[in-house]
Amino acid sequence: MSCCAPSRDGETIDRPATAATVVPGSVDEPERVFFPAAQSFVGTDRPMIEADGEGPRRPVRLAAFRLEATTVTNARFARFVAETGYVTEAERFGWAPVFRGLLPKESNLPPSQGPVPWWVKVDGACWSAPEGPGSHVSDRMDHPVVQVSWSDARAFAAWCGGRLPTEAEWELAARGGLENPRFPWGDAEPDDETIYANIWQGVFPHTNTEVDGYLGTSPVKAFEPNGSGLFGMAGNVWEWTGDAFRIRSLSRQAKARNDNAQSTQEKVMKGGSFLCHISYCYRYRIAARSALTAESCASNTGFRIAYDG
Repeated sequence: MSCCAPSRDGETIDRPATAATVVPGSVDEPERVFFPAAQSFVGTDRPMIEADGEGPRRPVRLAAFRLEATTVTNARFARFVAETGYVTEAERFGWAPVFRGLLPKESNLPPSQGPVPWWVKVDGACWSAPEGPGSHVSDRMDHPVVQVSWSDARAFAAWCGGRLPTEAEWELAARGGLENPRFPWGDAEPDDETIYANIWQGVFPHTNTEVDGYLGTSPVKAFEPNGSGLFGMAGNVWEWTGDAFRIRSLSRQAKARNDNAQSTQEKVMKGGSFLCHISYCYRYRIAARSALTAESCASNTGFRIAYDG
C-alpha cells in the first residue's frame, strides 16, 4: 500500500452528466518552457521502489517540446468548463476518492475506498467540490485542479491546443538542466524541517505538522522553481502523462503487473503529491512513478500541458 490514490474498481458510468459549479474569472496563461531536441534518458539505475518499474535507465531521443511552467489551476479549468460545458468523469460517476485527513472530523465519515483506510469514497466529490458537498475551490483558484481523470486532462489539453507530456519529457524537464539529480532541486534530501516542496511532514497518515504551511494542495507557485523555471515538479499533486504504464522487466511478477495494467488501461503519473513522505511513499523523486486507471481521479491528482516544438 502507499499514499497513492486507489483506482476505480471496474465501475462503469451509469449516471447522466450534470453541470459543474463554475467560478468564472480572468486567467493568465502560464509560461511555456522550451526544451530543444536532445538525446536524453528515462528511468534510473538506482531505483528506490523497484516494484514501480523505476529502472533501468534507458536512452531516449526527444524532439523539441514546450512544457507549461505550472500545473493547470482551478481557475483555468473553470474557464475550460465555462466555455465548453465539459463534465468530468467524477461528476458522471457521482463520487470520487478523498483523502480522509481533508474531511471534517465528524463521526459519520464515509467508508474507506478499498483496502487503504485513508482513502474514502465521497458522493459528490469532483473538481469544483474536491472534498464533496460543502467544499469549494473559490478560495484556492491558484491551486492545481484535482479530481480529474486522464480523459479529463486530455480533453483540457485538446481544448488549449496541447497534450500531456510523455514520461521521458517530464523527467527531462524535471531535472532542470542538472545531469542526473534525484529531485528537481538537486540531491538534497528534504526532511520534516527542510522544505523544498509540498510533501508530508510528520507521521503519515495520522499527523501532519504542516511545516510547509499546507495540509492539502498549495498554490502552484508556492515553492521555488527548478533550474528550468518549472514549478511543482515534486509534491503538491501527481501529474498525468500521456504514457501507458509498463514495467520493463522479464520477471514473472512484472509480466503479471503489465498484463493487468494493459487490461485496465493504467496510465503513468509523475511527481508525487502532498501525501508523500520518505517513511512511506518515497515518490517525489524524479524517477519515481505511479499509475491509475484512465477513468480514476483523487484529491491529489492533477496535470500540466505540453506542446510540440
